[in-house]
Amino acid sequence: MSSNLEPIPITSQKHDPAWKHCQMFKNGEKVQLRCIYCGKIFKGGGIHRIKEHLAGHKGNAATCLRVPSDVRVLMKESLDGVVVKKRKKQKISEEITNINQVSAEMNTFSDQFDANTAVVMIEKPDAVEPSSSLLVIREGTSNVSGERRRRGKGKSSAAEANAFCFAPDELGVRRVNNNVHMAIGRFLFDIGATLDAVNSVYFQPMIDAIISGGNETLMPSRNDLQGWILKKSVEEVKSDNEKVIATWVRTGCSILVNQWNTQTGRILLNFLVYCPEGSVFLKTIDASSVINSSDALYELLKQVVEEVGFKHVLQVITNCEEQYNVAGRRLAETFPTLYWTPCAAHCVDLILEDFAKVEWINTIIEQARTITRFIYNHSVVLNMVRRYTFGNDIVEPAATRSATNFTTLTRMIDLRNNLQAMVTSQEWVDCPYSKKPGGLEMLDLVSNQSFWSSCALIVQLTNPLLRVLRMVGSKNRPAMGYVYAGMYRAKETIKKQLVKRDDYMVYWNIIDHWWEQQWHHPLHAAGFYLNPRFFYSMEGDMPNEMLSGMLDCIEKLVPDVTVQDKISKEINSYKNAAGDFGRKMAVRARDTLLPAEWWSTYGGSCPNLARLAIRVLSQTCSTLGLKHYRIPFEKLHEARNCLEQQRLRDLIFVQCNLQLRQIGYESKQQDSAQSISSESASIVEDWVTGIGTFLDDNTYTDWTTLETLSVNTTLLRSPCDEMEELGAGFDDHEIFNRVKEGEDENGEDNVVS
Repeated sequence: MSSNLEPIPITSQKHDPAWKHCQMFKNGEKVQLRCIYCGKIFKGGGIHRIKEHLAGHKGNAATCLRVPSDVRVLMKESLDGVVVKKRKKQKISEEITNINQVSAEMNTFSDQFDANTAVVMIEKPDAVEPSSSLLVIREGTSNVSGERRRRGKGKSSAAEANAFCFAPDELGVRRVNNNVHMAIGRFLFDIGATLDAVNSVYFQPMIDAIISGGNETLMPSRNDLQGWILKKSVEEVKSDNEKVIATWVRTGCSILVNQWNTQTGRILLNFLVYCPEGSVFLKTIDASSVINSSDALYELLKQVVEEVGFKHVLQVITNCEEQYNVAGRRLAETFPTLYWTPCAAHCVDLILEDFAKVEWINTIIEQARTITRFIYNHSVVLNMVRRYTFGNDIVEPAATRSATNFTTLTRMIDLRNNLQAMVTSQEWVDCPYSKKPGGLEMLDLVSNQSFWSSCALIVQLTNPLLRVLRMVGSKNRPAMGYVYAGMYRAKETIKKQLVKRDDYMVYWNIIDHWWEQQWHHPLHAAGFYLNPRFFYSMEGDMPNEMLSGMLDCIEKLVPDVTVQDKISKEINSYKNAAGDFGRKMAVRARDTLLPAEWWSTYGGSCPNLARLAIRVLSQTCSTLGLKHYRIPFEKLHEARNCLEQQRLRDLIFVQCNLQLRQIGYESKQQDSAQSISSESASIVEDWVTGIGTFLDDNTYTDWTTLETLSVNTTLLRSPCDEMEELGAGFDDHEIFNRVKEGEDENGEDNVVS
């Protein structure tokens, strides 16, 4: 590339999707664009030429050979959309012209009629119905406007007719209406609602329903909402839940116990039931007075298991605390066909928390926080960072505070070059804050090679654990068949990075300290064993721990000894890839189908083993977190009136189940200026809260001066399927046998011959 090219940030006014896939440079007085995939420079033609280049449209630009397939499809759709819009505009223009001609003819006829006749004018009826020939109606819809007559005052103009005939919704056009947006804003501000409410999947349908109702629509009253609307919502939710419950017979289910400590000191337990078809909220209990009693917890858990039906329940998942441990194991004795399981997400979070306490890692995290705190507390600096990072925030919220420490370091590594370009620019030199203590410290750190090398090593050590955390909370597929492999890969990565046993054992011991409760769990071992992708990629013999876990699950989950014996025989067919298991289709599908689907498709010759495999592989490994601040749990437990309490129970039942139904839904993209939402405020607090000298000057701390930028994610590493990243091949028996510090490294492997 020519050294005369000066990079230019792409501003928020550039709305075309192709701007996210190119860079803009200034060469003298001319502006040039470069494809970020193949590096080709375009000296003319604008963004449309880039779009054709990415889409592979021949004629005006050479086809990009390195563009990802999904980007190529997006660009093709965008180009097609431009053509459609042009045709639609042309059609609308022609229709408006035709209507104006008809209106002109009607007015001319009316004028002639008035001038040439001496009859007494008959009063117009109140109901004026426009001619159906003038209405533009979407295909497949009825003439609702024609049926709903409007009240008129005796006069109608051509302009009014046009406005009626060409309502934006009828033409499929959605426009930004500042008055509407202001009205929505005033409403949300008035009731104190979270601004994340606009991301609800039910927000746009509500707006559409109001629009479709027309001007005569009356809003519901408070009595309507807490009366018939709530009653009907409860019925709808129960009906939807019944469809999910019906699948428990085939897949089994997991009871999730979600603990929440409120700001007022209450400890609430929320009970949910998980299966692949969806999660169901059962109820909430104020456990403040019994949380430290394993006996009381046991009685609560026992009651819920009986309510769900113990024949369907494979496991009850809770936190890792000792009282849950005691209550859970006692529960497993009462119901011999289910397990108590500690929450895998909670265990991984505790591991990450201890990683952050390692002295050198803690030092790097604190140094990184000085950068982000300085940036996020001064609007002029934050605007500059967003321009140089093309709208990307450098703090990335995760599920927990501990995880956020490491996701943010990962994000900073991704944006390292952009931050370094900023602090070496003339714009930074001219910025008054570059001379402040915080600015000088930021310059030193961003320019420090040792700081970035340490960040990179931390990212290498923790990214596999972050992957496990995302995996066990996955909304796209049950995690039971993957969690064991995920922890294996985490320890394997740490060993490869640090090489020396004394070095990597520091982190292995942290993992084993918290994961020991999980590591021996038969369900996780059976999940690994029954996942064909991992089972058939084992190098050498299957470790004894895997086989023991599998046999334990057979004995516990299948009480009929006759069926147990049949499963033992069917395991040999699975082990040898006999029959349908050995088909070429089945071999290819090991890496493409979900494990439970693979067994459902190819396990017909081993029906008993397949039934067990589907039930095990259909389970989750962690409790699902509800967004508690949106739900009036505390009001329920403070209410003393029985009727009001029942109404609140129904309201919470509806709210929680609607929220669970949205899990897995990709919410609308947040505005980049507020991508750190109120929902994640407490999680990122350590990274954005101003301290010390950062708040000594309010000259540039006005939030209203923040620019709204569109995010360009091409600078960040592409999101991946966590399960796909696990790969194949498991041959490190030191990991399987958990050799600890002080033990004989060359001890005998505990494997089945």
